[in-house]
Amino acid sequence: MKKQDPITLEIIQNSLRAISDEMFFTIGKTAMSPIIYEVLDMGTAITDADGELASAGSGIPAFVGALDKTVKAIISKYGIDNINDGDIFASNDPYFGGVTHLNDTAIVKPIFFEQKLIAWTANIAHWNDVGGKSPGSMSVDATEIFQEGIRIPAVRLFIKDQPVEGVFDMILTNSRMPEFLQGDLWAQVSALRVGGQRIIELAKKYGIETYLTAVSEYLDFGEKMARQVISQLPDGNYSIQDLQDDGMILNVTMAVKGSNLAIDLTQAPEQSNSPINLSRDGTLLACQMALMSLIKDKNMANGGCFRVMEVKTTTGTIYDVTSPGAVGIYFETMIRLNDLLWRCLAEQIVEGMPAGSFSSICATIMGGTNPDTGRHFSIIEPEIGGWGAGPNSDGTSAMFCALHGDTFNCPAEVAETRYGVTVGQYALNDEDGGAGEYRGGKGVKIDYVIRHDASFLTCAYTRAKVPPWGLNGGQEGTFNRIEVIRSDGATEVHSMVSELVLNTGDTVRVITANGAGYGEPTARRKESIANDIKNGYVSAEYAQKVYGYE
Repeated sequence: MKKQDPITLEIIQNSLRAISDEMFFTIGKTAMSPIIYEVLDMGTAITDADGELASAGSGIPAFVGALDKTVKAIISKYGIDNINDGDIFASNDPYFGGVTHLNDTAIVKPIFFEQKLIAWTANIAHWNDVGGKSPGSMSVDATEIFQEGIRIPAVRLFIKDQPVEGVFDMILTNSRMPEFLQGDLWAQVSALRVGGQRIIELAKKYGIETYLTAVSEYLDFGEKMARQVISQLPDGNYSIQDLQDDGMILNVTMAVKGSNLAIDLTQAPEQSNSPINLSRDGTLLACQMALMSLIKDKNMANGGCFRVMEVKTTTGTIYDVTSPGAVGIYFETMIRLNDLLWRCLAEQIVEGMPAGSFSSICATIMGGTNPDTGRHFSIIEPEIGGWGAGPNSDGTSAMFCALHGDTFNCPAEVAETRYGVTVGQYALNDEDGGAGEYRGGKGVKIDYVIRHDASFLTCAYTRAKVPPWGLNGGQEGTFNRIEVIRSDGATEVHSMVSELVLNTGDTVRVITANGAGYGEPTARRKESIANDIKNGYVSAEYAQKVYGYE
């Protein structure tokens, strides 16, 4: 390729980011389910013809590096010569390029210009229910993937831009909420078409050669930027291990050499009979997110960035599950791995990083019959919590964990309108913990009051027994959990439960952890402690005990 005008290349590269975001907001404005249009549990991307990630839109960081893997799996399955203009493919199965779990369905479309494949548009979104043994298609007691819902193994969803009716029928028939699924699916298809149209407009305006050069140079720039960041780290081998709530020990070894980073996860526990397993692609995502946190530029998330990193896994472990292992709660293993990588960086390699956070998706699934409509409802909520303090600031309160990024909590008004619940309170977690020169951020307390008998709760929380870790003398944070307060006043505590029966008047109280502290508590300024007491962040008794504040 001949050398191109750098200004033109920059315009094309920025246009690709804008197209990715336009696809993202197309889904957000047209989807049926609050988990998508309110929470924004989705992601969008553009790849090159070979499936290399060229640009990613807003959304969940855990989805940014998922879609290129889906495209590559489809290319591997069908071959480039058997992929045609007007095709759209779907996959939700981590054994066939779906990467995460069956609720997250990736939809991808090859983009042709002048009969040449030049790109793919891709997106992924969380579908409320894809069948399986449990409403919401997630449970903590599934033992194999067959229990978790319908598997879509990288199939053609459209041929010549027309839906394959049999595939649509099969998917919809397996959902407890087919109307929502259908609406969400068509929102994703619309986004692919919008993105494809914009890419063709770019190719028409600047020519194929210029467009392809821009993509190639953008990937090279991503690699260059990543290598600059890694080369600033001290060479060496760094290892860390961490106790988990279930007694399992996770190990990580990171090797820095020049501008290359190697992550060794071969000493992982064997794959589990529970649904906490990760596909190898899912493990790569956790590592890629840690790398992007070092690069600190979400706009630069492309395949070139990841050329600097090698990840080693052992087949048949929780980081490289084999069929038919269950994967429905993969996200808790992913955030545990990401948190462990972060801790290794913060304690041994990179100065100035913050302490441990609540670091759990805190997946909360409730369902039953909406007494206002008589129809089945399903709440699927990630929860916000407290982040760890850093070297110059208190931790951030009430934010999503690292996996969820540009997402939002579901407003109480929407929850009460769409679901069979009343939101009794939405407050910061007033528990003491996370003391330090800079204190940890606050988690939340949310009460959902059930309004119909024979409702249910499924939840998957970690950091329920092992709290967020302090840094440089900072103290540990608190714990994630759910308290179920029965109508007769009896209280139960849960962190991992499937289909717990709820009845009218029962309250589901979500409690997310406060983040850990940074620095010795005795170094905290008195003015800051006084403000903490005034604002209810700490109790006067705790301030006296931990900070020596009178």
